[in-house]
Amino acid sequence: MAAAGGLPAESADERGRGGLWAALAGLTTRGRSFLAAGVAAAICAFVLGQEDLLRVGLLLAVLPLVCTVVLYRTRYRVAGSRRLEPGRVPAGSEARVQLRIDNVSRLHTGLLMLQDRVPYVLGPRPRFVLDRVEAGGKREVSYRVRSDLRGRYPLGPLQLRLTDPFGMCELTRAFSAYDTLTVIPRTEPLPPVRLSGEAAGYGDGRHRSLALAGEDDVIPRGYRHGDDLRRVHWRSTARYGELMVRREEQPQRARCTVLLDTRDIAYAGAGPDSAFEWAVSGAASALVHMLERGFSVRLLTDTGSSVPGEGAGGFAGTTQDSSDSAGLMMDTLAVVDHSDGGGLSRAYDVLRGGNEGLLIGFFGDLDEEQAAVAAKMRRRSGAAVAFVLDSGLWTQGGPEHDPVEERLRLLREAGWTALAVPPGAALPDLWRRAGRERTNAGAASGGAAGTAGGWS
Repeated sequence: MAAAGGLPAESADERGRGGLWAALAGLTTRGRSFLAAGVAAAICAFVLGQEDLLRVGLLLAVLPLVCTVVLYRTRYRVAGSRRLEPGRVPAGSEARVQLRIDNVSRLHTGLLMLQDRVPYVLGPRPRFVLDRVEAGGKREVSYRVRSDLRGRYPLGPLQLRLTDPFGMCELTRAFSAYDTLTVIPRTEPLPPVRLSGEAAGYGDGRHRSLALAGEDDVIPRGYRHGDDLRRVHWRSTARYGELMVRREEQPQRARCTVLLDTRDIAYAGAGPDSAFEWAVSGAASALVHMLERGFSVRLLTDTGSSVPGEGAGGFAGTTQDSSDSAGLMMDTLAVVDHSDGGGLSRAYDVLRGGNEGLLIGFFGDLDEEQAAVAAKMRRRSGAAVAFVLDSGLWTQGGPEHDPVEERLRLLREAGWTALAVPPGAALPDLWRRAGRERTNAGAASGGAAGTAGGWS
């Protein structure tokens, strides 16, 4: 037997130590029955002195043993491979797994049973029966997997079960290769909205800034062939003795931080329809939307860990491709779980640097202390939008928490656009509502709100 990539499914040492005994353990019910009947017939023939009965007993006992030895000594070489399409799927979507078996030996195989190991959450274990595979031949089969729960699930190893023509013995060989299916949170397309004070043409989240603040702050560079002579900086040219030009306007990306509250005490209930899963899905939708709009985005949790954690301030989208950045953050959200921490202070410490741009928070239950910490985060951002989930409403039969409105009022007084999230709410509708409330707040304050950082 050969595993995927041509590696042996079992080593010579394993054959020498106990491979044959392991093969005997693979006797089927039919094989064991023949062996038992042969031994019983041989004993009866010895007691009764019946030579003919002894011959029958020996035949019955030897047949399964011969089948086992022949099956064990047959040197099939079979290569197996698996292709997973796609390797990353949203919760509730299907992925296709294609298995391929190649017979690389000079002998045709017998009847093969192909079985792939998959976690229970992905569905029943797939099994296929393959007829004899000719020398140099191949067989391809496929199956589909689906999960409503996000996570990372291993597929494999692939197992082959060999049987002899009489069905006396079965041998199982396992390949070593396996693949991983990543089930990411569901995402919803969000509508483009514009906050008050934002420049007309809300779109890609980019703005341009000069690399100079005045005539004395010019940072020139050497002249390059093709540069516009109107950009020549004569003072620097005289100073350095060579032609110098002003730097071009540099494109900059607006920043966005998506904060996900994962505290265990902030959520009640479990399952695909729980409040925590809604928050995770909402954070994923916001991340994808802001990256598509050209923002530099990072994912931050209450534990203080940020993803991707590279580049200036840990934001993605500046030097990385947006699809790669989204994939990295989606992989993180696929396995994110409740944290044991009871507060948001570590996330606040990360935001202390200021100049964080837009802040979008998905919070669970907030007590008075944590609401005050969240309120202080607004000072470190240009604009802030909070979606607050009351676990009492999300838990079936749970009472409504009276303090939730008080927490929302505290956040709004600090400058947040804070919205309560009822059970089963659609994030696109809340997104539009947040845009309208932010625009109204900016208009009421003379356009001051939202000038520090818009969102779209």
